[in-house]
Amino acid sequence: MPRKIRELIADLESAGFKNRGGKGSHRNFVHFKVAKPVTISGKLGDDAKKYQERAVAKAIKESSE
Repeated sequence: MPRKIRELIADLESAGFKNRGGKGSHRNFVHFKVAKPVTISGKLGDDAKKYQERAVAKAIKESSE
């Protein structure tokens, strides 16, 4: 079963990412160690897409290095 958007956001925030805002259902998360912002789209209760889960995992890994 896919994870929810709210779970991805919680993972990002616990890793030190800050929500920079966005338009509509898009949210941009930034971290001082990560070059590119991570964009998460969708409502909090929606299922996360595979590419969103990969992007979050990659960004969290990059921020911890």
